[in-house]
Amino acid sequence: MSGPMSLEPNGSGQDTLMLRLSDIHPPRRRPRWAVDDSTLTIRLPWHGPDQEAVSWLAAELADRVGPAIHPYEVAALLEAEGLTAPMVRERYGHPSLFSLAAALEQVPRTFPEPAPTDDPWRPDTVRCLLRGVLFALPGLAYLLTAPLWNPKEHASALVVAGLLSWAWGQALGHRAHLRMATGRREGARTLMAGAPLGALVATAAAAPLAHSGPLLLATAAQSLYLAAAGVLLVLARERLLLAALSPLIAGAAVLPWWEPGDLARAELPTLAVVATFFAAVWALREPLAAPAVPGAARPRMLSSLPYGLFGLAAGVLVLLEARQEPYAVIVLTVSMGPAEWLLYRYRGLSVAALRASATRAGFLLRTADNLSLCLFGYLLPLWPAALLTGVAPVALLALAATLWTALLLQAFGVAWLSAVVCLTAAGGAGTVTLLHLPPSPATALTLCSAAAALCLSASVLWLLGRPAPHA
Repeated sequence: MSGPMSLEPNGSGQDTLMLRLSDIHPPRRRPRWAVDDSTLTIRLPWHGPDQEAVSWLAAELADRVGPAIHPYEVAALLEAEGLTAPMVRERYGHPSLFSLAAALEQVPRTFPEPAPTDDPWRPDTVRCLLRGVLFALPGLAYLLTAPLWNPKEHASALVVAGLLSWAWGQALGHRAHLRMATGRREGARTLMAGAPLGALVATAAAAPLAHSGPLLLATAAQSLYLAAAGVLLVLARERLLLAALSPLIAGAAVLPWWEPGDLARAELPTLAVVATFFAAVWALREPLAAPAVPGAARPRMLSSLPYGLFGLAAGVLVLLEARQEPYAVIVLTVSMGPAEWLLYRYRGLSVAALRASATRAGFLLRTADNLSLCLFGYLLPLWPAALLTGVAPVALLALAATLWTALLLQAFGVAWLSAVVCLTAAGGAGTVTLLHLPPSPATALTLCSAAAALCLSASVLWLLGRPAPHA
């Protein structure tokens, strides 16, 4: 024989030795990425990879190889498809699975969009609006009882008790939510212990300013109501609180057409306070009956302190605004419902921005857009509301922007910064008002509120313009 013998039926020379298996065993089903179902390719050791077979494999697995960002991911995919090291050497001519995975990087990279998901921060519109109304409804008690007391003589005790109750309620609400993350029973026990203590502290602090028994009783009733209402709001029992306030709503509704008399003017607010107290006690029964969580750690008291300080600062700022424009308090109080809705909306927009941004700078730009959108959406309705009530719009908008941005930072756990900024603004405006320093109290409050709003807005961009707080 003068030359090599062809191993192919048609006599053509090839680089591989093909052993026909169909006559020995029936055909066996192979994976869909196999190059040939009827033959076994034996790669001779001196030849390199079979580029044609690798290209076929790349085409078969392109939809899953494309999104991979490292050859190790491709290797894991090939192993999951059933490829072993001997199969890789025999069929594709690569020495190892990782070598074949690296060769499959010829597949163009793809970056598929993640599947759309529901907004985890979707706000409950009805609940937020109801909370705003509930914040304002207690003011009807002062409308009903106005003929029974002299504001110039009696307001000091009620104001002091109200400020302390507000600050205590903010700190207690934060601590209760922390405990509820452990268990409902733990959160309820915190409320059950803290709410009566807060009412007692507020009443005791205002007692030296109460020059009569009825005034001290009214101060205690106000403190008791704020404590009980805080319990219901933390437990998300807004509708129950609304039902408890129904005597107050009914009494105020008939005032334009009917004079209820001094007895009814005193009894209706008292009935609302008593109803709110028993509603809070009833609402605590269910979570207190829940099983206790063994070994639950108690959060530090200091962690709730900045929330209480912010509540005190916010109360002072609102009080200073009320000295100039009494109706501004009503506008601000009602706006707390939409403000809470926009806080949820901002968090949802931040999650969407996190998914849509490819760089940190892009996320920062989207954060600025979200902040502008939510802040503008909160302040825009306050402008006509201020004009309708005769309130100076600039002062009201500056104060509202301060409160909303501070609440936004608190929602992300940045509590000390918002507390310090608001305390500084309240201290500056309060000092000008008490000492009669220039400029005028109204101008000082506007300037302090505007400076605080700018500082807090810059803090939002600096601290929340990074992806980490939203992940």
